Amino acid sequence: DPAVDADDPAFWADPRDPSRAVLFGTDKSDGLYVHDLDGKVRQFLAAGPLNNVDLRDGFMVGGKEQVLVAATERSKFGIALFLFDPDSYETKPYGFIATGADFGEPYGFCMGRQGDRFLLIANNKLGEVRVYGLNGGGEAASAVLGSSFKVATQPEGCVVDDKTGKLYVGEEDVGIWRFDLAPGANSTPFKVAAVDGQRLTADVEGLSIMRDRGTDYLIASSQGDATYPLWRIEGDSYTYVGRFAVDGGPIDAVTGTDGLDAWSGPIGPFPEGAIAMHDTDDGNGQQNFKMVDWREVRRALSLP
Repeated sequence: DPAVDADDPAFWADPRDPSRAVLFGTDKSDGLYVHDLDGKVRQFLAAGPLNNVDLRDGFMVGGKEQVLVAATERSKFGIALFLFDPDSYETKPYGFIATGADFGEPYGFCMGRQGDRFLLIANNKLGEVRVYGLNGGGEAASAVLGSSFKVATQPEGCVVDDKTGKLYVGEEDVGIWRFDLAPGANSTPFKVAAVDGQRLTADVEGLSIMRDRGTDYLIASSQGDATYPLWRIEGDSYTYVGRFAVDGGPIDAVTGTDGLDAWSGPIGPFPEGAIAMHDTDDGNGQQNFKMVDWREVRRALSLP
């Protein structure tokens, strides 16, 4: 379908059997796609214009563990929620969290998990970032606004490091910021990396975290030159380790990239992890998502 307006992907693999895996992908005009990792569409949910998508597993509803999937919905001003059943592979709507007219069009989005607490984090084009705590377990979804942050200009991509409780936000023309999600923490942002036209090129789009061989990496997508820079996370400091592009080989190169997601560990046919990224043109005028074996990235950047 040449009308697909793709934007942001999110991986899921069954912790019981990582060969069972899917890729969720948003359509900025129409809804949410669920793909098998061979590219086939498993399901489509006509949920409106969805921008960024993220997920967390282990969400209990009615005594059963589900995968909570959520995405910002741009026309009704809120966050659309879905439940993915890890046994049946079926995805169904779970509810809607309104972000309100005062927030305007929600844009970027990511999720976090702290113990049994699930966080929904949305930002808007004016730089406001809102953190909602989801009330879990009920048949109907509800959430409470917990905190908010601010960057000076338009953000989009974000990712939560559940291990450290840190939130990373990409300010499109400026750089990558870090916030502390701990209750009562200082809301002053820490600049992780600046847009310099060399390592990181505007627009900063997707952000993700890859954990590999005891090392955690922050990965960004630079839309301006369709590259993916990586930083090694070392406590409160960050070491740039290089960047890569996707030439596509027999498929096609990734261009105009937007969202991305990294999966740490085995998933589907990828024994040591994978990265999925948006591609604005598959060579036939269609937008889609590409997947790259993490081992190829490791080799290209000579990572340990």
